[in-house]
Amino acid sequence: MAGCRCPKLSTADGLVLGAMQIMLGIFHVFMWYFLFVLYMGQIKGVFGKYEPITYKTGCSLWGIIFIISGVSIIRATKYPNQRLITCALVTSILCIVTAIAATVITIMELVKFESVSYRNYGQAKLGREVSAILLSTYPLEVSIALAYSIFGCIGLSRGNEDTLSTVTIEEAESPL
Repeated sequence: MAGCRCPKLSTADGLVLGAMQIMLGIFHVFMWYFLFVLYMGQIKGVFGKYEPITYKTGCSLWGIIFIISGVSIIRATKYPNQRLITCALVTSILCIVTAIAATVITIMELVKFESVSYRNYGQAKLGREVSAILLSTYPLEVSIALAYSIFGCIGLSRGNEDTLSTVTIEEAESPL
């Protein structure tokens, strides 16, 4: 088999990617809690309460998936084996899907704005600003997860080649 000159993810890079995913996930969970407190304090007005689709779906709470993915990346980086790398790869792909879904839902929320009671207008405006901030973090999450997914696939393919070459050498040296 011809040797591949694909770059390999270093230990430091894997730890940094995992730590960044954990920090982004914690940020998203804190923003969900902020939105929860913000929207629970609304007063029932003439036009009703403002409850955006991102709040109803718990979109910011999906940051827990980012935290789990970051932990699995760090674990796969510290103790590299095929099972942990596969787990980190699957959670990274899940993060990509989650971040894309959250981006679509957030854009739908920001495009559509229904009138709310003047009492709740400030809370609705602040909530929309938080959603805009969260929208700016989703591409970062996609890029981190995509980077690890690409290098995780390379790590898995190299791991299979190393296993295959080790088995071939051991079988060739056996006296059977």
